Amino acid sequence: MAEHISLAVIGGGPAGMAAAAAAYDSGITDVTVFERDSELGGILNQCIHNGFGLHTFKEELTGPEYAARYIEQVKQRGIHCETDSMVLSISPEKQITVVSKARGMRVIGADAIILAMGCRERPRGALNIPGMRPQGIYTAGTAQKLINCEGVMPGKEVVILGSGDIGLIMARRMTLEGAHVRLVAELMPYSGGLKRNIVQCLDDYGIPLKLSHTVVDIRGRRKLEGVVIAEVDGTGTPIPGTEEYYECDTLLLSCGLIPENELSLSAGITINGATSGPVVDEYLNTSIPGIFACGNVLHVHDLVDFVSEEAGRAGRNAAKYIADKGSRKNEPHIVKLIPGNGVRYTVPCTIDTANTEEDIHLRFRVRNVYKGCTIKVSANGNTIISKKKRITVPSEMEDIILKPDMLGGIDGDITVGIEEGGV
Repeated sequence: MAEHISLAVIGGGPAGMAAAAAAYDSGITDVTVFERDSELGGILNQCIHNGFGLHTFKEELTGPEYAARYIEQVKQRGIHCETDSMVLSISPEKQITVVSKARGMRVIGADAIILAMGCRERPRGALNIPGMRPQGIYTAGTAQKLINCEGVMPGKEVVILGSGDIGLIMARRMTLEGAHVRLVAELMPYSGGLKRNIVQCLDDYGIPLKLSHTVVDIRGRRKLEGVVIAEVDGTGTPIPGTEEYYECDTLLLSCGLIPENELSLSAGITINGATSGPVVDEYLNTSIPGIFACGNVLHVHDLVDFVSEEAGRAGRNAAKYIADKGSRKNEPHIVKLIPGNGVRYTVPCTIDTANTEEDIHLRFRVRNVYKGCTIKVSANGNTIISKKKRITVPSEMEDIILKPDMLGGIDGDITVGIEEGGV
């Protein structure tokens, strides 16, 4: 016979721990967190820089300090955690197959499951960069772990491709450890990281950022000798004659994060093509009732504080689902959220307007940089809510609160779009 628990949380990072704690506080005490690493904390354990916790704890913490706060919350509640435990698959019937050195392979049934597996970096193989495969090419996160956890320096002369937050932070980290960061090249005409990281990690250290540039060749057979950087046009195609050679022994790739959803796919959960995360409703429930998703497995967040807040809602909603056995007060009335002009995606993707009782965090990212614009949420030709912005950028997630009383009488889809001008 398979084991059975009330709530299974897959992933022991900030999302998994926050979700487990919130579910416990909502009355579901039979919770198990499954973490494949040997300790809780997830990626935060290698993020020794500060800047975490300003929203959640109203103070500035390092990544391990932020993780320690939630580890303490989990311990205080006596929540059962199984580390060194790899979840291999999930079934639509909410059975998980997990393997560990201590207990072997088991099948465990659950009343509800919360997906909190986080995300992974986009590797070189997904970038189609021409050239050999010499030693010295790392993703930024791998380099971060080597330096911060293993005490190993990847190299001394560094070029970074991609201006995501991890790449920007590693530009500063490599500099502080004595390396020379020659430049950060970014394919897009805008940075992929937060403005504060550009200032604190590049500008403060005199590290150049070249927008609309990419690596077009990698030199070196056994060890990296250098890279060729070229300017690109509006379609991302390299412009002939703009090539520049940079001698280096290390190339760091910070070219985006991908939600880790192999388990979601194995369960048959519907995936949003724009986010690579599950399609969810306002309860963070996926296309399979009783399986919830939160954090970077759902969509990539800017700040871990937002991950924890979202995971808390997932934990409370999962607890309510278990207590109510999935029933709802009224006959469902499902309304779709449609990304309109200038919007890449929305989370959630649907809203049950007949059963919504709490404020809904409508989160989304824009497609481009828009200055002096208005964010407009509308339905049936009427504006539900609008918000003026001096600037919106793809690297910063937008958040609009929809209150239940705004959603009465909506029959058609809800559209979220950007209107330029007027600010």
